[in-house]
Amino acid sequence: MTSTVSGPPLTVHIGSRKSQLALVQTHWVQEQLQKHFPDRRFEVHTMSTQGDIILDVALAKIGDKGLFTKELEVGMLQRETDLAVHSLKDLPTNLPEGLILGCITERENPADALVVHEKHQDKQLETLPEGAVIGTSSLRRLAQLRHHYPHLEFKDIRGNLNTRLAKLDEGQYDAIILAFAGLHRLGMADRIHQVIPPEISLHAVGQGALGIECRANDPAILELIKVLEHQETAQRCHAERAFLRRLEGGCQVPIGVNTQIQDNNLTLTGMVASLDGKRLLKEKVTGPATDAEQLGIQLAETLRQMGAQEILDEIFAQIQRS
Repeated sequence: MTSTVSGPPLTVHIGSRKSQLALVQTHWVQEQLQKHFPDRRFEVHTMSTQGDIILDVALAKIGDKGLFTKELEVGMLQRETDLAVHSLKDLPTNLPEGLILGCITERENPADALVVHEKHQDKQLETLPEGAVIGTSSLRRLAQLRHHYPHLEFKDIRGNLNTRLAKLDEGQYDAIILAFAGLHRLGMADRIHQVIPPEISLHAVGQGALGIECRANDPAILELIKVLEHQETAQRCHAERAFLRRLEGGCQVPIGVNTQIQDNNLTLTGMVASLDGKRLLKEKVTGPATDAEQLGIQLAETLRQMGAQEILDEIFAQIQRS
């Protein structure tokens, strides 16, 4: 069934990062919109973001707000593009004036995944030998894994997914941690050696979902992209983003989440940890899924009362000093 939007036919310009994963995700959105609106043309425009260009410095050291989104947002504000497709986990919780998160698509499995070097095919995360080197660029993954597996060593890893896998296969790492969703979307699910359970690693806010950003004063574009909204995913992600926003944490702080909806009730689990993994605070809240954002705020305040703010303040100070 096709949809119609008031107004004349138009060409819709979609902004995307240039990475293989970003293009796979953006082309999926392009194809879905084309099916719904055959009277429109949907053109993809690619650009490099700061996070794509600076690959020799840890993410936490070069700032986190808008690292993979700013250039795409400038394109929309300058009316070079009409919308942008993001991995939702990369999209800051506070957007530039004039832009909104217009749509959240159905989520892939948001879990983290272990990918191992061939010499460790008989191992799981919990059975890797002492001193095994694990590659991750995420402070969230780092803190949680240090908490559970202090005998392992951790080393920063940057680059796109293919680059990271190549570094692993060359033997620079014993294993690396990646998002299940990215591997699956690129047809590399066979590289997933172990899906890491939430008891070990709570995932990033928005992980596994796509966020479509557009101009706030462009109702025709907003109506177009709303056909791809997945209500349950949107409720889960709005709760997660409200939790992160209330804690004032960017994507490069050790904050993890997990959300479930059952019988219209949403359960949000949240975690804040110190970089060394020695302090890890975790709590959960349950309430009506329609109150998703309020649940996120409530959980953030609970964790703050448990000492989360002190941990986050220490981390920000550490990053600024390094």
